[in-house]
Amino acid sequence: MTALNTERVTAEIDGDFVVFRIGMRVNTLWKIHKWLPVIRAMPSMLDELEADPENGLLAHDTKLGIRNHESVQYWRSFEDLREYALDADARHAPAMQWTNEQMHESDDVGIWHETYLVRAGEYETVYHNAPPIGLGKAGTLSPATERRRTAAGRLGWTEGDDVSYDGKRVESDTVESPKTGKND
Repeated sequence: MTALNTERVTAEIDGDFVVFRIGMRVNTLWKIHKWLPVIRAMPSMLDELEADPENGLLAHDTKLGIRNHESVQYWRSFEDLREYALDADARHAPAMQWTNEQMHESDDVGIWHETYLVRAGEYETVYHNAPPIGLGKAGTLSPATERRRTAAGRLGWTEGDDVSYDGKRVESDTVESPKTGKND
């Protein structure tokens, strides 16, 4: 079991990065021969990526369910992600071709992905009594104190003094987004 961070921490990463979510959905549970090869492809790709730290993958988390399976990946850049995805010598490109052929034959399995380009400083995180997960694996963990105490503080919108906790009650100041000028 991964060790818990019992301290309240936040994760930060230098520069821009990419969040890539890729998953599959089992539409016909009893057709194991249709979905098992698809689900088995992802671990070998992740092993291949972890074996070469220069490829741009920073970290990943995998979530398996009954019908829905997902890998959330953190990449240094979209260019790194794209280069791996289209590399004919890597595991993804042939798997993508095979999977696309399967998708045309039947609807027993569905696949999807989403790509988010995240600019430096335009995200915030907090973890407490949890092991490193998500950006906490990819970035540097720091105590969530002072400016890093609140979500608005971690975004650089306040000095971290915009929320107070009084027993069971939470009070907060109105915070204006520096980008939009609107209250959040």
